[in-house]
Amino acid sequence: MNIRFFSKASILAGFIMLSTPLLASDLQQRQSDLKTLQSQINRQASALKNSTKQREKLTSLLKKDEKAIASAARKVNETKNSLSRTDKKLAELDKSQIKLDTLKKSQQETLAHQLTSAYLAGNHDYTKMLLNQQSPASIERLLAYYQYLNNARMASINELKQTIEELNDIQIEQISQKTQLNKLILNQQQQAKQLNLEQSQRQRTLTQLQRTLNTSGAKLEQLQIEEASLKHVVEQAIIAMRNNPKMEGLSRSRTLRWPTKGRIKSGFGSRRSGQVKWKGVTLSAPEGQKITAIAAGKVIYADWLRGFGMVLVVDHGKGYMSLYGHAQTLLKNPGDSVTKGESIALVGRSGGQTEPGLYFEVRHKGQAVDPARYCRR
Repeated sequence: MNIRFFSKASILAGFIMLSTPLLASDLQQRQSDLKTLQSQINRQASALKNSTKQREKLTSLLKKDEKAIASAARKVNETKNSLSRTDKKLAELDKSQIKLDTLKKSQQETLAHQLTSAYLAGNHDYTKMLLNQQSPASIERLLAYYQYLNNARMASINELKQTIEELNDIQIEQISQKTQLNKLILNQQQQAKQLNLEQSQRQRTLTQLQRTLNTSGAKLEQLQIEEASLKHVVEQAIIAMRNNPKMEGLSRSRTLRWPTKGRIKSGFGSRRSGQVKWKGVTLSAPEGQKITAIAAGKVIYADWLRGFGMVLVVDHGKGYMSLYGHAQTLLKNPGDSVTKGESIALVGRSGGQTEPGLYFEVRHKGQAVDPARYCRR
C-alpha cells in the first residue's frame, strides 16, 4: 500500500514538474505577443497622428489654392463684364455714327440747295435791285428775304459743323474703346492662364488630401469637423443678423427661384455618411455658372469654410438666412446689400469637391429647413 501511494505521489509530482515549464512558456509567449501589439498600436497611433497633421497641412494648402482660384476667377468675371460693356458701348457708338453720317449727308444736301439758290439769285445785281425798287415797303421785304436766306445758310453751316465735330468725337471714342477692348482681351487671356495654373495646383493638393482620407473613420471625422465649422459660421451669422435692419424674410406663399439651374444631386435630410445627414441640397451645375440670391438681403459672411469651400451667407430678415457653398468665386463682400435674382457667386468645386456644383441651405433661426419649401423650378 505504501508503495502504491509513493507511486501515485511520484507521478503527481512529476506531472507538476512537467506542467510548470509549459505554463511559464505560454505566459512568456503572451507577454511577447502583448509587447508586439503594443508596439503596433504605438506605431499606428504615431502614424495616425502624423496623418492627421499631414491632413491639416493639406487642408490649409487647399484653402490657399481655392482662395487663389477664387481671386483669379473673380478677375476673369470682372474682365468678362468689362468686355461686355465695351462691346455694348462700341455698338452704341456705331449706331450714333450711322445716324450722324445720315444727318451729315442730309445737311450737306440742304446747304447745297441753298448755295445753288443763292448763286442763281446772284445773277442779278443786288444793288440795282434795291435802287430799282420804287416802294420803301418793297425794299424792306427784299432785305428781309435776303436776310432770311442768309440766316438759313448760316444755320445749316453751323449744324453741319456741329455734326462733323460730333462725328470726330465718336471716331476718337471708338479708337479709345477698341484699344481698351484689345487690352481687356489680353488681360482675359492672361487671367485664364493663371486660373488654369491655380486649378492644376489645387488638383495636386486635393489628390494628396484624399490619400489621407483612405478609411471610413477618417472620412467621418472629417465630416464631423466640417459640420462643426459650419455650425460655428451659422452662430456667427445669427449674431450678425441682430445688427441688421428688419427685412421681409422668406415667405412660403411667394415662389422663389433656385439660386442656379441644375439637377439635385443630394436632397435635404439624405444620409451623407454614418449618422451625418445633409442639411441642405447639392445642385449639379456647370463651373462658372451664375449663382443668384433667392431674395433681397444683406451679406453677413463671405469666405472660405472647411469642407464647403467659398461660402456666402445672406440675411433675409425675420430669422431667415440662405447659404451658398462650393463656389468658384464670390462676387459680393460682407455688408453688401443684394436684390432678388442678383448674381452673388459662380458655381465651382471648392471645399475639396471633384465635380462642380452648388451646396445650398435655408435656415430659420439657426435651424436648417428644406429649401424646396420655398424654392420652385
